[in-house]
Amino acid sequence: MSARMIIQGTLAYTFVTFPFAIFWHIVLFEERYKAFNYFEGEPSFALGFLSIFVQGLVLSTLYSIIRVNGHSLGQALKYSLLMGLFLWSTHVIAFIAKQTIPDMGLFIALESLYLLLQFLLYGLCISWIFRRQAKGKLNEHH
Repeated sequence: MSARMIIQGTLAYTFVTFPFAIFWHIVLFEERYKAFNYFEGEPSFALGFLSIFVQGLVLSTLYSIIRVNGHSLGQALKYSLLMGLFLWSTHVIAFIAKQTIPDMGLFIALESLYLLLQFLLYGLCISWIFRRQAKGKLNEHH
């Protein structure tokens, strides 16, 4: 496990996800998310950034220690999408369980698409970051 790769994965997740979250929720679909009662008052960008940073740290640490058959693009995407599904269940399902949401189907569709795109981007990032680790392991075996 390389601390450098974990840090790079954390930063990649943070600096891909944070701007994408702002763009998606506050620029592209702000009125829609307000109608969903997604925001109560003004969002805290500092806490949002911290939340995303912690997610990136956990996800990148787990990726570095979970045994997969190499760290190929396919493996990175499988891992990322599985983690995205986990976070989808805690983010989307938990939200609709606690709130009355007008047009719940649209909310689920928008958030599902958002998380799918977010975790596809993260999968691409960790594949690129951890490719050196996979190459090193291949060289050790030959």
